[in-house]
Order: sequence, then C-alpha cells, then structure tokens
Amino acid sequence: MLQYLIPIFDPGVKTWCLEARLLRWLTYIWLLIGLVALFSASYSLTGNISRQILWVWLGMIGLNVIVRSPLRYLMALAPWILLLFLGLILATLAPGIGESVNGASRWIKLGPILLQPSELIKPFLVLQAAQIFGNWERLSWSIRLKWLGIFGLLLGAILIQPNLSTTALCGITLWLIALAAGLPLRLLGGTALGGILLAVISISLREYQQKRILSFLNPWNDPQGDGYQLVQSLLAVGSGGTWGVGYGLSQQKLMYLPFADTDFIFAVFAEEFGLVGALLLILLLLSYATMALMVALKCRHRVKRLIAIGVMVLLVGQSLLNIGVAIGALPTTGLPLPLFSYGGSSSLANLFLAGLLIRVAREGNEADVIYLNQGSREKVPGGRS
Repeated sequence: MLQYLIPIFDPGVKTWCLEARLLRWLTYIWLLIGLVALFSASYSLTGNISRQILWVWLGMIGLNVIVRSPLRYLMALAPWILLLFLGLILATLAPGIGESVNGASRWIKLGPILLQPSELIKPFLVLQAAQIFGNWERLSWSIRLKWLGIFGLLLGAILIQPNLSTTALCGITLWLIALAAGLPLRLLGGTALGGILLAVISISLREYQQKRILSFLNPWNDPQGDGYQLVQSLLAVGSGGTWGVGYGLSQQKLMYLPFADTDFIFAVFAEEFGLVGALLLILLLLSYATMALMVALKCRHRVKRLIAIGVMVLLVGQSLLNIGVAIGALPTTGLPLPLFSYGGSSSLANLFLAGLLIRVAREGNEADVIYLNQGSREKVPGGRS
C-alpha cells in the first residue's frame, strides 16, 4: 500500500526490465524539472503550486496503478471510459453544465474543481485507437465504421468547444497510430485531406483563429495587440541568452507574458535557464522519445507497440509543439507543456500516459511458450518484466 501513497517508494522496481526502469526515472526527472519551473512561473499566483502538487500526487498514484495492471484489463475498460468522456465532452457544450473560460466551453465544474474531459480522454483514446487499428484486418466493416464514426464525433465535439489545437493533436495521434498499424494509404490520404479541410473551415469561420495565424507570421506588426503574446514570449526567450538570468529572476512573468504558468511556461524556463537549459530540456524529450521507440521496436505485440507510439506522440509531440509556439516557429495553439504547465486534468492525463508506456515496456518482452504435454500455447512474461 505504501508504494501507492508514496509513489516513488517501490522496492519492486528493481525486478523490472531496464527500459521500464529508465522510463520511470525519465518521467520523474521530467516531472521534477516541471514542478521547479512552475514554482517560479506561478509564484505570484497564490495556491497554484500547492494545487498542482496535489494533482501530481493523484496522478502518480494513477501511474503506479497502471504500471501494475495488465494491459488486457486496461484495454477492456478503454472503450467504455472513452465513451464516458465523449459524453462529458458533449456535456461541456450544454448551458449550465459546461464552464466557459476565455470564451471556450471546455470544462465541467465539480464544486471548486474544473475538469477538462478533452485532456482526460487522451490515454483511453490511445488505448482504443491501438486496439482498433492494431486489429484492423480482423474486424468487420461494421465495427470499423462504428469506431471511425466515434473518433470523428469525438474530434468534432472538441472542435466546436472550440479547441482547434487539441482537435488537431488528437487527430494527428489517431492518424499516426493508423499509419504505424499499416492501414491502406488511400484511407490515410483521404483522412488527412479531410482533416486539413476541416481545419481550414474552422479557421475561416473564427476570426480569433485567423488573427493567431496573422500575428504568428508577423507579431511585430501589432506588438501591443494581436502580436502581444508572441512578442512577450520572444522577449523572454531572447533575454535568457546562453546561461539565463537565473532561477526565479524572470521579468516577463511579472504580468507581461500572458499564461506564463500554462501555455508559455517554456518562455519563462528559457529566460531563467537560457539556451543551455532549453537544449538540455529538449535533450531530455529526445531521450524519452528514443526510449519510447526502443520499447515499441522491441514489443512483439502489435497493439502494445501502437500504444507506445501513441503515448510518444502525445507526450513528446505536444511538448515540441508547445516549444515551437513559444519560440515563434508555430502559430499560437493553447496546448500546455506536458508535466510543466499548470492544470489538474493535463497532469493526470500525462502521468497516466507515462504509466501506459512503462507498462508496455514491462510487458514488451513477451515470448511464446508451447507446453508440449498439453499442446497449448500462451503468452507469458519474458525476461525480468
């Protein structure tokens, strides 16, 4: 019981395979750096860091439950939980149920707690997508079309909240899992064109999204208006120089840079730790991606391999997108930096995703064993998993 309440305490870890242990420590290092950065970025926002620590603690308990639960049990629950969160996403659009923040209805309020179903659904989206696309040849067209329809409904529900960035991230994740599963290129090509067309329509209908694109192309054209956020982010990143101004000494976080503790926390991190700190963070992300790919390549089970790929896309891919926004390489999206940005739903989802990847690593070295006396064949854990 102690290893669940105090997640870092777990004497059983020494029996895990090397990849699982390395991923566990990389997750802890990533999380620790994120909490340190958040403490600085949100020090003027009373209570943020204490609430975040509570969410992280709950997320770590969830991570430990996941790494100890056979994936077959989690995959059996995935479709039902995904449908539950899809219902909650649709509920955010209902007056009196959904909570609107900054013009978007993405949250459900439970007393003092705001939950964002579009974040919490991500681990279960990966699990279900891996099951559907990993078993594509074995499924009837009725089941294929049913789940493609559910995935499409999910993306449409997130899009009309409105939340184009999360819609795009979930859509790209689904598409890459399908690509890794070897689905026909004509289906993938048609889906990609449809996604691009949907994004173009969304941008053309929403003026604020158009302004984001235009301000990204030339933020200095209106530095006090539409380009203000990106200009302040670039000033923060540039002010960091090679070694940074020092921990806690960022000037841009002092009410100059909007969303300094969420969407633009990397800019504060780069200002305080400089180019060297930013490169070390990117090196950590690349190390995590490398370990995830190693786990996927070593995994003999197709569905589990796709889970590892999906987790990597969501954790590392979203991180690189967030960094790209902060340095002006991509339009402003509103995506948080995983394990850095303030937010309970995001913290829970990302730690659950990390738990899934570690669990795949633990089960990844499965071997086929044939019992000659029974003539039966089954999967058993191999190595030290």
